[in-house]
Amino acid sequence: MKLSVFSPVLASMSLEDALKTLHDLGVQAMEIGSGGFPGTDHLNPDELLGCGEKIENVKSLLKKYEIEISALSCHGNAVHPNKEIAAKFHEDFEKTCKLAKELGVTTIITFSGCPGGSPDDKTPNWVTCPWPDDFSAILDYQWNEVLIPYWKKASEYAKQFGIKKIAFEMHPGFCVYNPETMLRIREAVGDILGANFDPSHLFWQGIDPVFAIRKLKDAIYHFHAKDTKIDDMNTKTNGVLDTKHYGDEINRAWIFRTVGYGHDYQCWKDMMSALRMVGYDGAISIEHEDSLMTPMEGLKKAIVFLKEVMMFEDKGEMWWA
Repeated sequence: MKLSVFSPVLASMSLEDALKTLHDLGVQAMEIGSGGFPGTDHLNPDELLGCGEKIENVKSLLKKYEIEISALSCHGNAVHPNKEIAAKFHEDFEKTCKLAKELGVTTIITFSGCPGGSPDDKTPNWVTCPWPDDFSAILDYQWNEVLIPYWKKASEYAKQFGIKKIAFEMHPGFCVYNPETMLRIREAVGDILGANFDPSHLFWQGIDPVFAIRKLKDAIYHFHAKDTKIDDMNTKTNGVLDTKHYGDEINRAWIFRTVGYGHDYQCWKDMMSALRMVGYDGAISIEHEDSLMTPMEGLKKAIVFLKEVMMFEDKGEMWWA
């Protein structure tokens, strides 16, 4: 496994300063935003595509600080019912594919997206129950008329640029939000699609990440290290669905936390062990969205914590057996 960091937490730094910081902290990889919600603070396709000198400069910086790119990330909603919004996210996806080829990266990360409930909608419609029957009809439209056709076409486009893995972050609010929906779209489109496994989005849904890892197996293409703290009183009073602002920490059912502040060492050790058992040996990429800590304090604490639970060496032979 390799310890990685998702770039937005270092958005205030230049690429070189970010790489130097990660090198000094003992990090081995960086997941870098190249469009969509993560932004383009460190890699802007509009400035880099077709410019060999700038691409080589990026590569030399990565080599200088002994950091590799674990993935390029362009999280977005390319099936948004607002055509202008969808087109921008799709353009970011295409530019990310092109940039990945120039940088020698074969994994990109995004969301599955969420369409509207009908061709006439202007906003996404995330369905969470099957009844009244309107909701089941919406799901049929979203999956069979929008989502699957889009990703079949987008996947073929990505393959032209050497992309081997498109990793969907399973995130509530989008059609792919748990192992079942991840495997459903993978079966429909192909194994170029897999999961960017982020346990923080699973914890609050009541999903055990270890069970989810063992269900997904080799469909796990990337891993986000982010934690969630479940508020026992608020959850048992109002349930896990919560639309209050993330800054209203004391009243929310759950909040995002730095790893170790939502679940203990044993929980994270179990996840790392499960990953190894299903054959995942890639990046463990820290995503910092802890509203109770500064970006740098949260990042440093996460790095120290993960160094204790991750396994960096090959497991080797069972000499004792």
